[in-house]
Amino acid sequence: MGKQSIIFLGSKPIGYHCLDYLISQKEALALDIVGVLCHENQHFDAQFSLTQLAKQHQIPVLESLAEMPNVDFIYSVQYHQILKKEDIQKAGIIALNLHMAPLPEYRGCNQFSFALLDNKKEFGTTIHQLDPQIDHGDLLFEKRFPIPENCWIEQLYSLTYDASLLLFKESLKNIIYHNYTLTSQQSLVEERGSQLHYRKDIHEIKKIDLNWDQETIMRHIRATSMPGFEPPYTMIGDKKIYFSNQWH
Repeated sequence: MGKQSIIFLGSKPIGYHCLDYLISQKEALALDIVGVLCHENQHFDAQFSLTQLAKQHQIPVLESLAEMPNVDFIYSVQYHQILKKEDIQKAGIIALNLHMAPLPEYRGCNQFSFALLDNKKEFGTTIHQLDPQIDHGDLLFEKRFPIPENCWIEQLYSLTYDASLLLFKESLKNIIYHNYTLTSQQSLVEERGSQLHYRKDIHEIKKIDLNWDQETIMRHIRATSMPGFEPPYTMIGDKKIYFSNQWH
């Protein structure tokens, strides 16, 4: 079998480290990385620039989804745009997404916050096939782990980050050699449940009502106190009073 072609779509540190690993394995797996399409997220340090990483390895940096050529694989890790059917069909073998949450339980955004609000005891990360719906395609690989008691969002993110990078590395060879089984998410919904959250949904759950019981207030604070983003708050009259997570 000759070289197989792949396009990588990504952002954030997890995207950077997955691309870095992909580059390190391209010779061993006979891969031709024909392009990188990325979104440089302003919340993260410039050292995690996928653009710079691609340029260091002479990999073309694409400007838009429309520029993607036909390839064997499309692999998305935290890419910010939803791919349309015509984009997905450019992958002759399979188009994949690494979703940093268990599926089908938590589709969309802010999955860490909602899992903590739901008092979940388990979380995870998933590699699934892309389809035009959000985080809806068949599952290939997943990794799950217990959520520590009184967990804060920063800790849950860190645990999921580590599990996601490990899952990417452990499964890459099997993906390239077509050694996987597809499992329909619909077949798991009854057992696992399913939610879909959008980016804007985080704003509502950051608003704390001081009439709530202490446990509920603390759960909302733990679930929404992510460094680098607006903290949870309450309204006193017309003033926003923020909660600090410095004590934890």
